[in-house]
Amino acid sequence: MTVLFISDLHLSPTHPEITQCFLRFLKEDAPKASALYVLGDLFESWIGDDDGTPLQIEVADAFKALSDLGIPIYFIHGNRDFLVGKRFAKASGMTLLPEHHVIDLFGKPTLIMHGDTLCIQDEGYQRYRKKVHNPLIQWLFFRLPLSVRRRIGEKIRAGSTKSNMEKSEDIMDVDQSEVLHVMKDSGVTQLIHGHTHRPDIHDIRIGNDPAQRIVLGDWYTQGSVLVCTEEGCTLQTRAF
Repeated sequence: MTVLFISDLHLSPTHPEITQCFLRFLKEDAPKASALYVLGDLFESWIGDDDGTPLQIEVADAFKALSDLGIPIYFIHGNRDFLVGKRFAKASGMTLLPEHHVIDLFGKPTLIMHGDTLCIQDEGYQRYRKKVHNPLIQWLFFRLPLSVRRRIGEKIRAGSTKSNMEKSEDIMDVDQSEVLHVMKDSGVTQLIHGHTHRPDIHDIRIGNDPAQRIVLGDWYTQGSVLVCTEEGCTLQTRAF
C-alpha cells in the first residue's frame, strides 16, 4: 500500500508544463496508490467554483477519472485556493477535509495541513488570512459578478507577490514553537504540510519523544511527491 501527498502546484494557464506533469502523475503514479492527499495550493488562484475555466475542467475530469478507479482523493485548502467548494469537489470526486486533520498513516497518527497557519511570525499575512476566511466576507465576495472577482483576484496575487519579495525568509517560514504546539495539541508525533516550498524531512523532539515534520515541495521546476508506505516516507521528484 502506498499513500501519496502533494501540494503547492500553483496550476495556472501560464505554466502548462506544470499542468502536464501533474496530469501525467495522475495517470501513471496515482492509480497505483491507496490514497492521494492534496494539501493546498493546487491552483494559483480560485475565485469560485462557477469560474469554469478550461484548466479547472481539465483538472476536475482528471481527478474524477482517478476517483472512478476507486482511489480516494482528499483535499485541504491552501492560501491560494481556499475558496474551492463543494461543487468542484463533487465534480472531481474528492473529499474536502478541515484545515487541520489527523489521519492514521500506517498505524502512526499524523497531522496534515497546508501549513500557512504555522507561519505566525508573518503577522501581516495572518491578519489578511483572518479577514478572507470570514464567512460574511466570503458570502459578499461570491455575490460579486465573475468579472469583478477576477479583477480582485489578479490584484490580490500581484499584491501578494510584491509583499513576499519584501519579507525575510525567516518570517515566511514556520514558527518552531507553533509546530510543537499544534502537534502536542493534536496528540501526534508526525506532521505533514506544504506552503513554505522547502521540501525536507525534519527530525524533531516533542518532550522526550522523537517526532518528524515533513515538508512537501512546490512544482515550479519539477513535480514533488511524498510517497509513504509501511516502511516510511520519502520525498520524490517528477521531471517536467
